Amino acid sequence: MNGFDVSVHAIRRRAGRRKPFEVRWRAAGRSKSKSFTTRKLADSYRAELVRAARVGLDFDPLTGEPTAWNLPEPSIVTWYQVATAYAVMKWPSLAAHSRASLADALATVTPALTRPDASRRPDPREMRTVLYQHAFNPARPTEAGSPAEQILDWAQQASLPVGCLSDPAVLRAALEALTFRLDGSRAAANTIIRKRAVLHGALSYAAECGLLTGNPLDNLGWRVPRSSAALDPAIVASPDQVAALLDAVARTRPELAAFFGCLYYAALRPEEAVALRLADCQLPTAGWGMLRLATATPRTAAAWTSTGTSHEQRCLKHRPDGAIRMVPVPPVLTAMLRTHVNAYGAASDGRLFRGTRGGPLSESVYGRAGTPPALSPSAPNSPPAGSPGAPMTYGTPPCHCG
Repeated sequence: MNGFDVSVHAIRRRAGRRKPFEVRWRAAGRSKSKSFTTRKLADSYRAELVRAARVGLDFDPLTGEPTAWNLPEPSIVTWYQVATAYAVMKWPSLAAHSRASLADALATVTPALTRPDASRRPDPREMRTVLYQHAFNPARPTEAGSPAEQILDWAQQASLPVGCLSDPAVLRAALEALTFRLDGSRAAANTIIRKRAVLHGALSYAAECGLLTGNPLDNLGWRVPRSSAALDPAIVASPDQVAALLDAVARTRPELAAFFGCLYYAALRPEEAVALRLADCQLPTAGWGMLRLATATPRTAAAWTSTGTSHEQRCLKHRPDGAIRMVPVPPVLTAMLRTHVNAYGAASDGRLFRGTRGGPLSESVYGRAGTPPALSPSAPNSPPAGSPGAPMTYGTPPCHCG
Protein backbone atom coordinates (compact mmCIF):
# COMPACT_ATOMS: atom_id res chain seq x y z
CA MET A 1 0.00 0.00 0.00
CA ASN A 2 1.15 3.56 -0.58
CA GLY A 3 2.02 5.63 2.46
CA PHE A 4 -0.18 8.46 3.61
CA ASP A 5 -0.43 11.08 6.36
CA VAL A 6 -1.22 9.70 9.78
CA SER A 7 -2.43 11.69 12.78
CA VAL A 8 -2.69 10.17 16.25
CA HIS A 9 -5.07 11.76 18.77
CA ALA A 10 -4.95 11.90 22.53
CA ILE A 11 -6.25 8.92 24.45
CA ARG A 12 -9.95 9.19 25.27
CA ARG A 13 -11.46 7.69 28.39
CA ARG A 14 -14.98 6.32 27.97
CA ALA A 15 -16.58 5.68 31.33
CA GLY A 16 -18.68 2.57 31.81
CA ARG A 17 -16.85 0.54 29.16
CA ARG A 18 -15.11 -2.78 29.71
CA LYS A 19 -12.15 -1.29 27.84
CA PRO A 20 -12.43 2.41 28.74
CA PHE A 21 -9.15 3.72 27.27
CA GLU A 22 -9.49 4.38 23.54
CA VAL A 23 -6.65 5.19 21.15
CA ARG A 24 -7.87 7.13 18.10
CA TRP A 25 -5.98 7.95 14.93
CA ARG A 26 -6.52 8.73 11.26
CA ALA A 27 -4.96 6.96 8.28
CA ALA A 28 -5.96 7.40 4.62
CA GLY A 29 -8.62 9.86 5.73
CA ARG A 30 -10.26 7.19 7.91
CA SER A 31 -10.91 7.34 11.64
CA LYS A 32 -9.53 4.30 13.45
CA SER A 33 -9.73 3.32 17.08
CA LYS A 34 -8.69 0.58 19.46
CA SER A 35 -9.70 0.21 23.12
CA PHE A 36 -7.69 -1.12 26.08
CA THR A 37 -8.45 -2.09 29.66
CA THR A 38 -5.67 0.09 31.17
CA ARG A 39 -4.15 3.45 30.31
CA LYS A 40 -0.68 1.91 30.33
CA LEU A 41 -1.60 -0.45 27.50
CA ALA A 42 -3.23 2.37 25.57
CA ASP A 43 -0.17 4.62 26.04
CA SER A 44 2.12 1.88 24.79
CA TYR A 45 0.02 1.23 21.68
CA ARG A 46 -0.30 4.95 20.92
CA ALA A 47 3.45 5.41 21.27
CA GLU A 48 4.06 2.65 18.73
CA LEU A 49 1.68 4.31 16.26
CA VAL A 50 3.42 7.68 16.67
CA ARG A 51 6.83 6.08 16.24
CA ALA A 52 5.75 4.27 13.07
CA ALA A 53 4.33 7.48 11.60
CA ARG A 54 7.47 9.48 12.40
CA VAL A 55 9.80 7.01 10.67
CA GLY A 56 7.56 6.98 7.58
CA LEU A 57 6.27 3.42 7.68
CA ASP A 58 3.46 2.56 5.26
CA PHE A 59 0.06 2.20 6.90
CA ASP A 60 -2.46 -0.33 5.63
CA PRO A 61 -5.88 1.23 4.85
CA LEU A 62 -7.49 -2.09 5.73
CA THR A 63 -6.44 -2.04 9.39
CA GLY A 64 -5.10 1.49 9.82
CA GLU A 65 -1.91 0.01 11.29
CA PRO A 66 1.62 -0.12 9.82
CA THR A 67 1.93 -2.81 7.18
CA ALA A 68 5.16 -3.98 8.83
CA TRP A 69 3.20 -5.11 11.86
CA ASN A 70 1.95 -8.66 11.96
CA LEU A 71 -1.18 -9.21 9.89
CA PRO A 72 -4.21 -9.53 12.18
CA GLU A 73 -5.99 -12.83 12.35
CA PRO A 74 -8.91 -13.03 9.92
CA SER A 75 -11.32 -13.47 12.82
CA ILE A 76 -10.68 -9.93 14.14
CA VAL A 77 -10.73 -8.02 10.84
CA THR A 78 -14.25 -6.72 10.41
CA TRP A 79 -16.43 -6.33 7.36
CA TYR A 80 -16.39 -2.56 7.92
CA GLN A 81 -12.59 -2.52 7.66
CA VAL A 82 -12.66 -4.55 4.47
CA ALA A 83 -15.41 -2.42 2.91
CA THR A 84 -13.70 0.91 3.64
CA ALA A 85 -10.34 -0.39 2.41
CA TYR A 86 -12.00 -1.71 -0.75
CA ALA A 87 -13.53 1.72 -1.43
CA VAL A 88 -10.10 3.35 -0.99
CA MET A 89 -8.49 0.82 -3.33
CA LYS A 90 -11.12 1.23 -6.07
CA TRP A 91 -11.44 5.03 -5.89
CA PRO A 92 -8.63 6.10 -8.28
CA SER A 93 -9.77 3.87 -11.15
CA LEU A 94 -13.51 4.62 -11.03
CA ALA A 95 -15.54 7.35 -12.69
CA ALA A 96 -17.56 9.61 -10.40
CA HIS A 97 -20.85 7.80 -11.08
CA SER A 98 -19.20 4.43 -10.38
CA ARG A 99 -17.71 5.72 -7.12
CA ALA A 100 -21.15 6.81 -5.94
CA SER A 101 -22.65 3.51 -7.08
CA LEU A 102 -20.04 1.50 -5.18
CA ALA A 103 -20.61 3.56 -2.03
CA ASP A 104 -24.36 3.12 -2.38
CA ALA A 105 -24.02 -0.67 -2.51
CA LEU A 106 -21.62 -0.86 0.44
CA ALA A 107 -23.83 1.49 2.47
CA THR A 108 -26.79 -0.78 1.78
CA VAL A 109 -25.16 -4.03 2.90
CA THR A 110 -22.99 -2.81 5.80
CA PRO A 111 -25.83 -2.26 8.34
CA ALA A 112 -26.91 -5.87 7.73
CA LEU A 113 -23.43 -7.06 8.70
CA THR A 114 -23.46 -5.71 12.25
CA ARG A 115 -24.06 -7.59 15.48
CA PRO A 116 -27.82 -7.88 16.11
CA ASP A 117 -27.27 -7.42 19.85
CA ALA A 118 -25.34 -4.15 19.44
CA SER A 119 -26.94 -1.39 21.51
CA ARG A 120 -27.65 2.24 20.52
CA ARG A 121 -28.20 1.34 16.88
CA PRO A 122 -28.46 4.56 14.81
CA ASP A 123 -31.50 5.41 12.73
CA PRO A 124 -31.31 3.22 9.58
CA ARG A 125 -31.77 6.10 7.14
CA GLU A 126 -29.26 8.31 8.91
CA MET A 127 -26.75 5.47 9.18
CA ARG A 128 -26.95 4.63 5.50
CA THR A 129 -26.54 8.30 4.56
CA VAL A 130 -23.43 8.68 6.72
CA LEU A 131 -21.94 5.45 5.40
CA TYR A 132 -22.63 6.57 1.83
CA GLN A 133 -21.29 10.10 2.24
CA HIS A 134 -18.27 9.44 4.47
CA ALA A 135 -17.33 5.83 5.18
CA PHE A 136 -17.03 4.89 1.51
CA ASN A 137 -15.92 8.26 0.14
CA PRO A 138 -12.18 8.71 0.84
CA ALA A 139 -12.43 12.37 -0.18
CA ARG A 140 -14.93 13.24 2.58
CA PRO A 141 -13.63 12.34 6.05
CA THR A 142 -15.85 13.18 9.00
CA GLU A 143 -15.13 15.95 11.48
CA ALA A 144 -13.82 14.87 14.86
CA GLY A 145 -16.63 14.62 17.39
CA SER A 146 -19.39 15.13 14.82
CA PRO A 147 -22.61 13.06 14.85
CA ALA A 148 -21.42 11.43 11.62
CA GLU A 149 -18.21 10.28 13.30
CA GLN A 150 -20.22 8.83 16.18
CA ILE A 151 -22.29 6.80 13.73
CA LEU A 152 -19.14 5.53 12.02
CA ASP A 153 -17.64 4.66 15.41
CA TRP A 154 -20.73 2.58 16.10
CA ALA A 155 -20.49 0.87 12.71
CA GLN A 156 -16.84 -0.01 13.34
CA GLN A 157 -17.50 -1.42 16.79
CA ALA A 158 -20.65 -3.35 15.80
CA SER A 159 -19.35 -4.73 12.50
CA LEU A 160 -19.13 -8.51 12.17
CA PRO A 161 -15.75 -10.17 11.57
CA VAL A 162 -15.28 -10.63 7.84
CA GLY A 163 -14.79 -14.35 8.42
CA CYS A 164 -18.48 -14.57 9.35
CA LEU A 165 -19.38 -14.09 5.70
CA SER A 166 -18.24 -17.63 5.05
CA ASP A 167 -21.40 -18.64 6.91
CA PRO A 168 -24.18 -19.07 4.29
CA ALA A 169 -26.81 -17.73 6.71
CA VAL A 170 -24.87 -14.47 7.22
CA LEU A 171 -24.18 -14.11 3.52
CA ARG A 172 -27.82 -14.70 2.61
CA ALA A 173 -28.86 -12.00 5.09
CA ALA A 174 -26.45 -9.60 3.39
CA LEU A 175 -27.83 -10.46 -0.04
CA GLU A 176 -31.41 -10.06 1.14
CA ALA A 177 -30.53 -6.58 2.42
CA LEU A 178 -29.52 -5.65 -1.13
CA THR A 179 -32.98 -6.47 -2.43
CA PHE A 180 -34.86 -3.84 -0.41
CA ARG A 181 -35.04 -0.08 -0.43
CA LEU A 182 -35.12 1.91 2.81
CA ASP A 183 -38.91 2.23 2.61
CA GLY A 184 -39.24 -1.56 2.59
CA SER A 185 -40.17 -1.87 -1.07
CA ARG A 186 -38.36 -4.29 -3.36
CA ALA A 187 -35.49 -2.80 -5.35
CA ALA A 188 -35.35 -3.10 -9.13
CA ALA A 189 -33.61 -6.17 -10.54
CA ASN A 190 -30.85 -4.10 -12.16
CA THR A 191 -30.18 -2.39 -8.84
CA ILE A 192 -29.89 -5.72 -7.01
CA ILE A 193 -27.55 -7.11 -9.67
CA ARG A 194 -25.36 -3.99 -9.52
CA LYS A 195 -25.10 -4.08 -5.73
CA ARG A 196 -24.40 -7.81 -5.66
CA ALA A 197 -21.50 -7.21 -8.06
CA VAL A 198 -20.02 -4.70 -5.59
CA LEU A 199 -20.39 -7.16 -2.71
CA HIS A 200 -18.72 -9.84 -4.82
CA GLY A 201 -15.80 -7.50 -5.57
CA ALA A 202 -15.34 -6.61 -1.91
CA LEU A 203 -15.31 -10.28 -0.90
CA SER A 204 -12.79 -11.07 -3.63
CA TYR A 205 -10.63 -8.28 -2.23
CA ALA A 206 -10.88 -9.84 1.25
CA ALA A 207 -9.77 -13.16 -0.24
CA GLU A 208 -6.82 -11.44 -1.94
CA CYS A 209 -5.81 -10.04 1.46
CA GLY A 210 -5.84 -13.54 2.93
CA LEU A 211 -8.87 -12.87 5.11
CA LEU A 212 -11.04 -15.47 3.36
CA THR A 213 -10.06 -18.74 1.72
CA GLY A 214 -12.10 -17.79 -1.34
CA ASN A 215 -15.09 -15.76 -2.38
CA PRO A 216 -18.05 -17.32 -0.53
CA LEU A 217 -20.51 -15.86 -3.05
CA ASP A 218 -19.15 -18.22 -5.70
CA ASN A 219 -20.49 -21.25 -3.84
CA LEU A 220 -23.81 -19.86 -2.65
CA GLY A 221 -26.93 -20.97 -4.49
CA TRP A 222 -28.62 -17.57 -4.30
CA ARG A 223 -30.53 -16.70 -7.46
CA VAL A 224 -29.83 -13.29 -8.93
CA PRO A 225 -33.08 -11.59 -10.04
CA ARG A 226 -33.55 -11.55 -13.78
CA SER A 227 -33.58 -8.21 -15.53
CA SER A 228 -35.69 -7.55 -18.58
CA ALA A 229 -33.90 -5.99 -21.53
CA ALA A 230 -37.15 -5.32 -23.37
CA LEU A 231 -38.01 -1.71 -24.10
CA ASP A 232 -41.52 -0.54 -23.36
CA PRO A 233 -42.83 1.11 -26.51
CA ALA A 234 -45.00 3.39 -24.38
CA ILE A 235 -41.96 5.32 -23.15
CA VAL A 236 -40.46 5.88 -26.61
CA ALA A 237 -41.49 9.11 -28.31
CA SER A 238 -42.94 8.86 -31.78
CA PRO A 239 -41.50 10.96 -34.64
CA ASP A 240 -44.45 13.34 -34.36
CA GLN A 241 -43.90 13.76 -30.61
CA VAL A 242 -40.18 14.41 -31.10
CA ALA A 243 -40.92 16.94 -33.85
CA ALA A 244 -43.33 18.71 -31.52
CA LEU A 245 -40.72 18.77 -28.74
CA LEU A 246 -37.95 20.08 -31.01
CA ASP A 247 -40.28 22.78 -32.37
CA ALA A 248 -41.18 23.84 -28.82
CA VAL A 249 -37.51 23.96 -27.77
CA ALA A 250 -36.66 25.98 -30.87
CA ARG A 251 -39.26 28.57 -29.82
CA THR A 252 -38.40 28.73 -26.10
CA ARG A 253 -34.67 27.86 -25.94
CA PRO A 254 -33.38 27.97 -29.54
CA GLU A 255 -29.76 27.60 -28.37
CA LEU A 256 -30.64 24.07 -27.18
CA ALA A 257 -32.55 22.84 -30.25
CA ALA A 258 -29.44 21.29 -31.82
CA PHE A 259 -28.54 19.68 -28.47
CA PHE A 260 -31.83 17.78 -28.41
CA GLY A 261 -31.41 17.06 -32.10
CA CYS A 262 -28.15 15.26 -31.29
CA LEU A 263 -29.93 13.10 -28.71
CA TYR A 264 -32.60 12.04 -31.16
CA TYR A 265 -31.07 12.01 -34.65
CA ALA A 266 -27.57 10.81 -33.61
CA ALA A 267 -28.54 8.84 -30.47
CA LEU A 268 -25.91 10.62 -28.38
CA ARG A 269 -25.92 10.27 -24.64
CA PRO A 270 -26.42 13.65 -22.93
CA GLU A 271 -22.86 13.60 -21.56
CA GLU A 272 -21.55 13.00 -25.10
CA ALA A 273 -23.53 15.92 -26.50
CA VAL A 274 -22.34 18.16 -23.63
CA ALA A 275 -18.71 17.37 -24.57
CA LEU A 276 -19.23 17.82 -28.32
CA ARG A 277 -16.82 20.33 -29.90
CA LEU A 278 -16.92 22.13 -33.19
CA ALA A 279 -13.67 20.45 -34.26
CA ASP A 280 -15.39 17.06 -33.86
CA CYS A 281 -18.10 17.92 -36.39
CA GLN A 282 -18.02 17.47 -40.16
CA LEU A 283 -20.92 19.59 -41.37
CA PRO A 284 -21.17 19.86 -45.16
CA THR A 285 -23.54 22.42 -46.70
CA ALA A 286 -25.80 19.57 -47.81
CA GLY A 287 -26.19 15.85 -47.18
CA TRP A 288 -24.87 13.69 -44.38
CA GLY A 289 -22.26 14.84 -41.87
CA MET A 290 -20.16 13.03 -39.28
CA LEU A 291 -19.46 13.41 -35.55
CA ARG A 292 -16.23 12.21 -33.95
CA LEU A 293 -16.84 11.28 -30.32
CA ALA A 294 -13.82 10.78 -28.07
CA THR A 295 -14.90 12.11 -24.66
CA ALA A 296 -17.94 12.51 -22.47
CA THR A 297 -18.68 15.00 -19.70
CA PRO A 298 -21.02 13.30 -17.23
CA ARG A 299 -22.41 15.26 -14.31
CA THR A 300 -22.55 14.00 -10.75
CA ALA A 301 -22.18 15.41 -7.26
CA ALA A 302 -18.85 17.19 -6.82
CA ALA A 303 -18.11 14.98 -3.78
CA TRP A 304 -17.47 12.03 -6.10
CA THR A 305 -15.25 13.66 -8.73
CA SER A 306 -11.47 13.99 -8.69
CA THR A 307 -11.68 17.65 -9.74
CA GLY A 308 -14.08 18.84 -7.07
CA THR A 309 -16.50 20.05 -9.74
CA SER A 310 -19.81 18.56 -10.83
CA HIS A 311 -18.58 17.85 -14.37
CA GLU A 312 -15.61 15.63 -15.17
CA GLN A 313 -14.29 14.73 -18.59
CA ARG A 314 -14.11 10.99 -19.14
CA CYS A 315 -13.69 8.47 -21.92
CA LEU A 316 -16.78 7.17 -23.70
CA LYS A 317 -19.02 4.99 -21.55
CA HIS A 318 -18.26 1.25 -21.66
CA ARG A 319 -15.24 1.91 -23.91
CA PRO A 320 -11.50 1.91 -23.14
CA ASP A 321 -9.48 5.11 -22.81
CA GLY A 322 -8.72 6.63 -26.18
CA ALA A 323 -11.60 4.91 -27.97
CA ILE A 324 -13.31 6.95 -30.69
CA ARG A 325 -16.85 6.56 -31.99
CA MET A 326 -17.76 7.90 -35.42
CA VAL A 327 -21.46 8.79 -35.71
CA PRO A 328 -23.14 9.51 -39.07
CA VAL A 329 -25.28 12.65 -39.01
CA PRO A 330 -28.45 12.78 -41.13
CA PRO A 331 -29.04 15.91 -43.24
CA VAL A 332 -31.69 17.28 -40.85
CA LEU A 333 -29.25 17.28 -37.93
CA THR A 334 -26.41 18.58 -40.09
CA ALA A 335 -28.60 21.58 -40.90
CA MET A 336 -29.52 22.07 -37.24
CA LEU A 337 -25.87 22.03 -36.17
CA ARG A 338 -24.85 24.45 -38.91
CA THR A 339 -27.64 26.80 -37.84
CA HIS A 340 -26.49 26.55 -34.24
CA VAL A 341 -22.86 27.30 -35.11
CA ASN A 342 -23.84 30.29 -37.24
CA ALA A 343 -26.08 31.70 -34.52
CA TYR A 344 -24.13 30.93 -31.33
CA GLY A 345 -20.62 29.91 -32.32
CA ALA A 346 -18.69 27.83 -29.84
CA ALA A 347 -17.24 28.29 -26.36
CA SER A 348 -13.61 29.28 -25.91
CA ASP A 349 -12.61 25.61 -25.68
CA GLY A 350 -14.67 24.67 -28.74
CA ARG A 351 -17.77 23.23 -27.02
CA LEU A 352 -20.95 23.66 -29.03
CA PHE A 353 -23.33 23.71 -26.07
CA ARG A 354 -22.76 25.62 -22.85
CA GLY A 355 -24.54 26.71 -19.72
CA THR A 356 -25.86 30.16 -18.92
CA ARG A 357 -22.43 31.28 -17.65
CA GLY A 358 -20.42 29.57 -20.34
CA GLY A 359 -19.56 26.42 -18.38
CA PRO A 360 -20.64 22.86 -19.20
CA LEU A 361 -24.32 22.50 -20.01
CA SER A 362 -26.03 21.05 -16.95
CA GLU A 363 -28.93 18.65 -16.87
CA SER A 364 -30.97 21.15 -14.86
CA VAL A 365 -30.82 23.55 -17.83
CA TYR A 366 -31.61 21.10 -20.62
CA GLY A 367 -34.02 19.24 -18.33
CA ARG A 368 -36.24 22.29 -17.99
CA ALA A 369 -35.99 23.00 -21.71
CA GLY A 370 -36.98 19.41 -22.50
CA THR A 371 -40.36 19.74 -20.79
CA PRO A 372 -41.86 23.00 -22.06
CA PRO A 373 -45.45 23.77 -20.99
CA ALA A 374 -46.71 23.11 -24.51
CA LEU A 375 -45.62 19.48 -24.09
CA SER A 376 -46.98 18.74 -20.65
CA PRO A 377 -48.30 15.17 -20.17
CA SER A 378 -51.83 16.46 -20.65
CA ALA A 379 -51.06 17.70 -24.15
CA PRO A 380 -52.33 15.30 -26.86
CA ASN A 381 -49.01 15.08 -28.70
CA SER A 382 -46.73 15.20 -25.67
CA PRO A 383 -44.01 12.60 -25.08
CA PRO A 384 -44.63 10.14 -22.25
CA ALA A 385 -44.12 11.40 -18.74
CA GLY A 386 -40.74 10.86 -17.13
CA SER A 387 -37.38 12.55 -16.87
CA PRO A 388 -36.82 15.44 -19.29
CA GLY A 389 -35.81 14.21 -22.70
CA ALA A 390 -35.88 10.60 -21.52
CA PRO A 391 -37.66 9.25 -24.64
CA MET A 392 -34.69 10.41 -26.72
CA THR A 393 -31.82 9.44 -24.45
CA TYR A 394 -30.14 6.44 -22.95
CA GLY A 395 -27.89 5.91 -20.00
CA THR A 396 -28.70 5.80 -16.29
CA PRO A 397 -29.30 8.61 -13.80
CA PRO A 398 -26.78 9.29 -11.03
CA CYS A 399 -26.92 6.94 -8.07
CA HIS A 400 -28.55 8.36 -4.94
CA CYS A 401 -28.35 6.50 -1.71
CA GLY A 402 -31.66 5.35 -0.31
